[in-house]
Amino acid sequence: MNKYLLYILVGLIAGSCLRDKGDEKYVIFAGEIVNPTSDQVVLFKGEEALDSVKLDADNRFVFKLDSVSEGLHHFYHNPELQYVYLENGDSLQVRLNTADFDESLVFSGKGEEINNFMLEMFLLREEEEFLINSMYELEPEEFRLKIDSLKNNKLLLLEQTNTEFEISPKAFDLAKSFIVYSSNISMEAYPFYHRRRSGESKIHQLPDSFYGYRNEVNYNDEDLTYLRPYYNFMKFHLGNLAYTMCKANCEDIEKASRHLHFNEHKLKLIDSLITQKELRDNLFRNVAIDYLLKHDTEEHTKIFITDFKRLSHNNVHNEEINTLYEGIINMQPSKTLPDFTLYTYNGDEVKLNDIENKGPVVYYFWSGSEPRHFRNISKRVTELKQEHPEYHFIGINLRTDHSKWKGMVDANKLEQSEQFWTNNYEQAVQTLIIYNPNKTIIARNGVIVDAFANIYNTF
Repeated sequence: MNKYLLYILVGLIAGSCLRDKGDEKYVIFAGEIVNPTSDQVVLFKGEEALDSVKLDADNRFVFKLDSVSEGLHHFYHNPELQYVYLENGDSLQVRLNTADFDESLVFSGKGEEINNFMLEMFLLREEEEFLINSMYELEPEEFRLKIDSLKNNKLLLLEQTNTEFEISPKAFDLAKSFIVYSSNISMEAYPFYHRRRSGESKIHQLPDSFYGYRNEVNYNDEDLTYLRPYYNFMKFHLGNLAYTMCKANCEDIEKASRHLHFNEHKLKLIDSLITQKELRDNLFRNVAIDYLLKHDTEEHTKIFITDFKRLSHNNVHNEEINTLYEGIINMQPSKTLPDFTLYTYNGDEVKLNDIENKGPVVYYFWSGSEPRHFRNISKRVTELKQEHPEYHFIGINLRTDHSKWKGMVDANKLEQSEQFWTNNYEQAVQTLIIYNPNKTIIARNGVIVDAFANIYNTF
């Protein structure tokens, strides 16, 4: 049975007890969390935390709101974040299991239709990734037709859902935007992935109509600011525009300066195209973090941060970016590794600088809450050990219960002496600059070195 239809059937049964309150203005959002990883749930509208509630003895929670600003919200159960669309009068329930967070989610009650549809689109997009990746080898027009076909099938399902359940116009537009911008991401990515897959030396010539959808792009849609496909599209799109602009107008740039030069283009594009405050701030933040976490010289880093502050002077994320910048400067080659406490498999306390090593060391990070990343990084480290036996690879675990961490070390037959655990995620993030889950820090005898500085790009 189609998973989406299954959601609807479950919702019709489980949500029947809530429907008698559908005409009220107040909103109820409740749920049950199996295998909770935190004792609370936080409900957000954009950057604003509207409310937080504790789980009860049965791992259930209830939000009761007098009214809401209708539209996309998020709920956060550390470390997971997921959409929930709320309208006044909704009485919505959710059930999930943190062991399989997204796949286990089921909404029921008044408001279930749009939420289950959005969830289905999210999961379907993940399932399509392998198919779409295989299509980047196609010629431009054939690729466009296949992407349009995938998009149109989803739009048809949305129309059918709207006919059956009468989704509100605002909810319909949001779901449509989810589908359209997800499709547009693939189109923006095509020329770069095609060149990589085909082995061509230059970007393939594209038909004039290839980017026809760009005429419909709204760069300042407040309702879509926190819609993941819209935000991700903006990141791809601005990078694409920056590349095209530079190729057309800039002379050859020294290889050593390209990283700085390209990201300065992106800063200028955001400044010229984006006026919606929250989207603008978030995109500036994304460019800054992306730049700072990829190795560059101290001189270039200082130039970038000066330009960032000039163009994004009142960014709500300025403190975070400045903290990251200062941390990056402190992690430059020849600087001493920061003082940080870890624990061995046997529970002994050890300082990062005191970990015994017999040569160059690569530190990598993983979490029990991110199984896909754990599998990928474990595979990559195994390969690198074979390729570079002169390096000593040290795994540092984050955001995982201590007993679960030890169980994963044993189950995956990891070398116990090479695995360490920390119970202070926030300090780890601030001290070791772990903003990307694949971020790797490299040290030799306590000194940061250049080797493998971009190792996370290979995972």
